[in-house]
Amino acid sequence: MPRRHLHVTAAADAPLSAALRALRTELAIPDAFPPAVLAEAEAAAGAPRLPGLDATDLPLLTIDPPTSLDLDQALHLARRPGGGYRVHYAIADVAAFVTPGGALDTEAHRRATTLYLPDGKVPLHPAVLSEGAASLLPDVTAPALLWRIDLDADGRQVAVDVRRALVRSRAKLDYAGAQARIDAGTAEEPLALLARVGPLRERLEVERGGISLDVPEQEVVETDGRFTLHYRAPLPVDGWNAQLSLLTGMAAAGLMIEAGTGVLRTLPPAPDGAVARLRLSARALGIDWPHHVSYAELIRTLDPARSRHAAFLQEATGLLRGSGYTPFTGGHVPAPAAHAAVAAPYTHCTAPLRRLVDRYAGELSLAASAGTPPPEWVLAALDALPQDMAKGTRLANRAERESVDLVEAALMSHRIGETFDAIVIDVQEHAPDVGTVHLPDPAVVGRVEAAGVPLSLGDPLRVRLTQADPGRAKVLFAPA
Repeated sequence: MPRRHLHVTAAADAPLSAALRALRTELAIPDAFPPAVLAEAEAAAGAPRLPGLDATDLPLLTIDPPTSLDLDQALHLARRPGGGYRVHYAIADVAAFVTPGGALDTEAHRRATTLYLPDGKVPLHPAVLSEGAASLLPDVTAPALLWRIDLDADGRQVAVDVRRALVRSRAKLDYAGAQARIDAGTAEEPLALLARVGPLRERLEVERGGISLDVPEQEVVETDGRFTLHYRAPLPVDGWNAQLSLLTGMAAAGLMIEAGTGVLRTLPPAPDGAVARLRLSARALGIDWPHHVSYAELIRTLDPARSRHAAFLQEATGLLRGSGYTPFTGGHVPAPAAHAAVAAPYTHCTAPLRRLVDRYAGELSLAASAGTPPPEWVLAALDALPQDMAKGTRLANRAERESVDLVEAALMSHRIGETFDAIVIDVQEHAPDVGTVHLPDPAVVGRVEAAGVPLSLGDPLRVRLTQADPGRAKVLFAPA
């Protein structure tokens, strides 16, 4: 199962807390912000560079996890006269608060991305900005990059514009609440239309050969003083909302390519043999994959709430490795320019509170839309930006992966010797008696060693927990 976006609803026991603190030290994860950075952030929060355009009459709304305060995006959907739809997508204007070359900017380049850990996140920017003045909080006027993207009746882009504006969100919704309103028919049109525009964009994604993996998220939940692991399968509104972010990223990439200067999010096609190996995984997991059906089409038929489908989706993430950031100037657009999973040119531009590169992509999009040269500070940073992001992304991935291991070990440490139902989701090529099992309940993924007995991908297996010690040993299973 995927190990992505681990959520913890409460702190676990003392050994886990100690192990998580040790992990922060081992990985040299940034601690508190330096005083100079905090002082600059406080000053910027009180005196941002405000745009002249006032769009606060637009009733935007946000959809985020219920406890989130770093709100990067706000949306508004409407019908266009004569047919089609108009998407307004407001993105937090971080550049209105950050002075190029200042202490805040330097620290953002050092961190590159927000880190999400079970014992608390490590933000890209101080909270006074990321959860305050720069965030698109409800009933607060804030500067933003306001995208206006017109779509035809089939959801295809027909016009795009982006400019700085003052905006004011009217509502902060979470995914479950937004889905409930849509399903009950009580959502007002700006939200209700998400259930029309989202599926249209999903159909276009399939048409162009794009891929969206709806993988479940691991959650640590406290119930009556006990901690358990669960998986949360994405709701339809998760995917529809993600389609608006993809739409904006594709629109931004198009503007940059037309202007001849930009930074793209790139992913090469899967290497030879990768799809063939994935077909073997599908066969082992009992998933019917006719030869005339494309990989992208198959993905759309899978239910992430089903264990075998979820296991296949995890295997499928292997085709999406190797992504990076590619800057270009002087009209020298990289070839190929398309992102293999998006199946179109694409860039990251919708999460500047949490990801460094998005601030630069936003500035490049503004300049391209206005037909003006990008700011010098943007051009000066382009060459080093991929290295900054790669370093930050590697740290984020490692911290997330090892944090999940620690939480699993802590929550299973008192259950050594117990047996569980599992499914084999991976087998080592050169050691067929070693692999990975997924436990549906509790939601744990762990190594299994079968002591000379070959494992079979996709088979159910009764396993016994033999090892679990937070900070010392990951979870380990043996056949029961």
